Amino acid sequence: MTWKIPLFKLHSDSKDINAVSRIIKSGMNWATGDDIVFFERELAAYAGVKYAVSFSSGTAALHALLLALHIGKGDEVIVPSFTFISTANAVLFVGATPVFAEIERETFGLDYKDVERKITKKTKAIIPVHIGGLACKIEELKRVAEKHKLLLIEDAAESLGATIKGKKVGSFGCAGMISLCGPKVISTGEGGAIVTDSRDIYEQLRLLRSHGRADTKDYFKTTEYLDYIQLGYNFRLSNILAALGRTQLKKIEKLITARRKNSAYLSQQLKNIHEISVPTEPKNNRHIFQMYIVRVGGGKNKRDALQKHLNEKGIMAKVYFPPVHLSQFYKSKGFKKGHLPETEAISNEVLTLPMFPTLTKHEMDFMAKEIKAFFHE
Repeated sequence: MTWKIPLFKLHSDSKDINAVSRIIKSGMNWATGDDIVFFERELAAYAGVKYAVSFSSGTAALHALLLALHIGKGDEVIVPSFTFISTANAVLFVGATPVFAEIERETFGLDYKDVERKITKKTKAIIPVHIGGLACKIEELKRVAEKHKLLLIEDAAESLGATIKGKKVGSFGCAGMISLCGPKVISTGEGGAIVTDSRDIYEQLRLLRSHGRADTKDYFKTTEYLDYIQLGYNFRLSNILAALGRTQLKKIEKLITARRKNSAYLSQQLKNIHEISVPTEPKNNRHIFQMYIVRVGGGKNKRDALQKHLNEKGIMAKVYFPPVHLSQFYKSKGFKKGHLPETEAISNEVLTLPMFPTLTKHEMDFMAKEIKAFFHE
């Protein structure tokens, strides 16, 4: 289907095109190269941490991070069910057990009170998720983690640039995961990274992403033997994509400003529709609006009917997120409806509307008009 208003549009300019062309024209630096090094330095500086390690995807980055932290069989990791499935799957990748906890309504992040109830002697880590560009209650979760001597791993896949009291998400725990795939605020098409202040985590991640090889030099430019010192994977981000990441990162604040402006305008158009709750920005938080998520009164049937109405009008509205624990795969592991009543109730209310920097007032007016028409038919 050709959407009149898609859910997202990737933003690019001549600088992005020139950066990618420069690497292609080099004739040999497509896989590895200096742009990876520079991108990682620039990303770490932006995130307010000492180190960043790039990966082929956010999922690969989270997988490698759990391995670097020696999480495995017999360990439990507390995660939300209101997230993209990779948050929970990464725990399974390393042989550990995901334990689902409830979320709270203000930020859609993990409810720190329920997290504390789910802690057992087997719990090794907590993975809170910053949903759609808004920081979760990470300070409260950090206190819980420190009290119980647990690792705090931030899934900041959707929220690079979001802050609490000026501090960037991804810098509160031992490490944070960033995604650079399609609909994110900045994108390399596919890609991800881990940001951290830990030198040990940084060194382990560099080994894990490249077959356990000690990359003291560029593998494709040297004739020297670079030894393999542990088991690793092929999780590298290419130099082509790193070059694109660098030019994307240079304009991230401009893109965030445009998203915030558009979100404010759309909220103004929707605020008087009593059946709709527009997203809010808690005090001391900066919401970057990677997604624009509304809550629809009346439950799942009303929400689904609104989605169908908008889709039929060419507006790409989508549900983010159906609960992970109710997917076919996790139900086969024994999870069922009623396991997380608050998460399930919230998931039945949410609907994500189109949001991107170049969204026009005309397009937002059209969305608001169709939402009003639906509720006043």
